[in-house]
Amino acid sequence: MSQKPRILNDYKDLFWSLIPLVLLAVVFAGLASQCSFAANGPTQGRIPHFDVTAALREDARTLHFPIRNPAVPQDWQPNSGRRDTITGPGGGPLTTVGYITPQGNYMQVTQTSGAEPALARHLLDGRYGGGSQQIGEQKWVVYAEKGEETAWIADFGQARVLIKGAGSDADFRTLAQAVTSAQPVRP
Repeated sequence: MSQKPRILNDYKDLFWSLIPLVLLAVVFAGLASQCSFAANGPTQGRIPHFDVTAALREDARTLHFPIRNPAVPQDWQPNSGRRDTITGPGGGPLTTVGYITPQGNYMQVTQTSGAEPALARHLLDGRYGGGSQQIGEQKWVVYAEKGEETAWIADFGQARVLIKGAGSDADFRTLAQAVTSAQPVRP
C-alpha cells in the first residue's frame, strides 16, 4: 500500500491523527488524578490552607514598615500570600495575603511602604481614585472602574494598604474595618 503524497492530506487526516493523542492525554491526566468528571457540573475544590499570622509576622521581621494582620471574620479563609516589589519612583516592597469569603469571593490585602500612586500603577494598571469611603477614622480612596475589580487604598503614615477583590460592598467594609482596627504586627 502506497502512502498518499503530503499535498493530498487535508483536515480530515489531521483530525484522525489527533484523536489518539487526545485520548492518550486524557488517560495520563486521569492516572495522575489531575481531572475528574462531574455530571452535575463543576464543584468547589478544597481551599488551600495559608498561615496568615506566621507569614505576616515574618514579613514584619524582614520588611521594614508596619504590617497589620486584620482580624477577619472566622468564616473567611486565608488561602494565599506573596511578596513583590514596586519598582520605579515611589516604589518599595509589598506583601499580599488573600482570603476567600463565605460566598466564595476572593479578597486581598496588599501592604507596602511605597507611595499610593506607585501602588495604584503597579497593581491597578494606573487607574485613578474616583471617590472615598470613611471607615472609622480612616479614609479609603476608592478605585472603581467598569469591568475591573474595585480597589480601596488607605494611607497609614509609614505604610499604604490596598484591598481589592470580587467581594460585595459589605466585604470591602468588613475588610477595611479589620485592617483599620488592626495594630501593627510585632516581629
